[in-house]
Amino acid sequence: MSDMKKFDAAIIGGDRRNACMAAVFAEKKYRVITYGVSEALKDPCIYPAETLKEALESSSVLIFGIPFQKNGKIFFQADVPCVSLTELKRFIRKGQKVFAGVIPEDFRTHCQKREIDCFDFMQDEAVTIYNAIATAEGAILEALLKKDTNLHHGRCLVLGYGRCARVLSNKLKGMDARVCVCCRDQKQMAFADSMGLDTFPLSRLPKRISDFEYIFNTVPAVILTKNCLKRLGPSALIIDIASDPGGVDDKAAGELGICVRHCPGLPGKYACLSSAERLAKYVFDTGRIL
Repeated sequence: MSDMKKFDAAIIGGDRRNACMAAVFAEKKYRVITYGVSEALKDPCIYPAETLKEALESSSVLIFGIPFQKNGKIFFQADVPCVSLTELKRFIRKGQKVFAGVIPEDFRTHCQKREIDCFDFMQDEAVTIYNAIATAEGAILEALLKKDTNLHHGRCLVLGYGRCARVLSNKLKGMDARVCVCCRDQKQMAFADSMGLDTFPLSRLPKRISDFEYIFNTVPAVILTKNCLKRLGPSALIIDIASDPGGVDDKAAGELGICVRHCPGLPGKYACLSSAERLAKYVFDTGRIL
């Protein structure tokens, strides 16, 4: 157990948010060991581990990325060997604390049986709200970078009206875009309407989609089918920020020459430091780093 006290935290894998989080901890003079982070960090408080095993054995606080895993493997953006969650289970020990985003239930159950605490970033309301802000701003930037027209008075369609879509719609409206929300849920449509947004139900998407030049999808199901895509104008742009499987029939989009930008993990691409500060605050607020 003494090895676990060498460092205040081990930061493992993830995207640029984790690299920035290590810097946030170091600025507060916490000693951090890292493995497989996306950027090399030079700070006397940050020590790069040579192996995953070294990182896991050096701290009781283990911080992974968002998401925690992809296809059953720890999420790394850095070029390091793949590690399955099954392998990880063999390395972690009683008394450790695991922080990550979207932790699978079977992994959480395994940890509970071994007296290992799990803390899911994405189950904290404040973190998810700030994640939505970073996602919305990133989606808008992706749209501006891809098209040569202003969003001001641009005809924008937002598919879905969950947390990210609400923030995105409001930000687009604040830029004087002409924003319309399309979703299946009547309560969500009523709420969008109360915010001064135009709305229509998902069942009318094929008939209405040709009205828009910017389509922002937040729905993690393929709703932009070939029947919808073939009605789009040649200058239309789709920004898909939904989690897997996304919302676009990619084969059909390719055949039709529709411009699609798949943009998962935008908080790890833009404004990483702001996101990292919020994630670090969540770790601090749990009292697991004193």
